[in-house]
Amino acid sequence: MNLAQYVPVLLFILVGLAVGGLCLGMGWFLGPNRPDAAKNSPYECGFEAFEDARMKFDVRYYLVAILFILFDLEIAFLFPWAVALKEVGLQGFIAVSIFLAILVVGFVYEWKKGALDWE
Repeated sequence: MNLAQYVPVLLFILVGLAVGGLCLGMGWFLGPNRPDAAKNSPYECGFEAFEDARMKFDVRYYLVAILFILFDLEIAFLFPWAVALKEVGLQGFIAVSIFLAILVVGFVYEWKKGALDWE
């Protein structure tokens, strides 16, 4: 293996780092720096923060997030399978049936935990 083949790659990386560093440095030194009370205040949705950032979330938030992941995964894997249904045959159909059965187990878990009950 000849290391001279990697010189253009190393040069490309070094030039990229130099250009990036130059742009950051120019922005840091030449950019305006006029802080005031409004710019330095914590901003949260247009009004002042009213609670600690480390507050505890209700467990339903996480259950809804798991539910979203379940349905998102289901759709992400079902579209390519539906397009290639003729090519995958019976073996592909069985594999997707097992996949959907696992997702149904997760859905039933969510249902039993009350994630679908909106109050």
